Amino acid sequence: MPNILSIQPLTAEAFEPFGEVIEASPSSMRLINGGTTERFHALSSPEVIGEGARVILNIFRGQPRAFPYAVGMMERHPLGSQSFTPLSGRPFLVAVSLDEGGQPGRPQVFYAQAHQGVNYRRNVWHHPLMAIDEASDFLVADRDGPGNNLEEFFFVHPFVILEPRP
Repeated sequence: MPNILSIQPLTAEAFEPFGEVIEASPSSMRLINGGTTERFHALSSPEVIGEGARVILNIFRGQPRAFPYAVGMMERHPLGSQSFTPLSGRPFLVAVSLDEGGQPGRPQVFYAQAHQGVNYRRNVWHHPLMAIDEASDFLVADRDGPGNNLEEFFFVHPFVILEPRP
């Protein structure tokens, strides 16, 4: 019997142990430019450590995953946070795990709406980008600089996501 993962909606409260949800929240809105622009302020805080490190912006184009999908690995970035904000107007999946003695625990899977992004805190276990349905572009804030900023863990027994929606 496969180890099935359920999918839950992405909310700031549920995702808090792993990072921040990036979305337009009325509580963060400020009017600027003479009242013609709504600024949703400080939605996440990119983090980088290490001499010569800097925050960079990238566009990642993720190919859609086929379902059922086996979650066979997780990764983390010990020297910097990493954020994903969808640009293509499509939802995506976010799989994260709490650290259990230096390795990821059972993954939790979130369904991110097309208007939501995520910022994984530094050193948070997560699965690589999971686009669904179609190829999708994401604006990614990431760390650039010297040092090894990638750690991977491969599960002996993969977890399975049956369908891409809750």
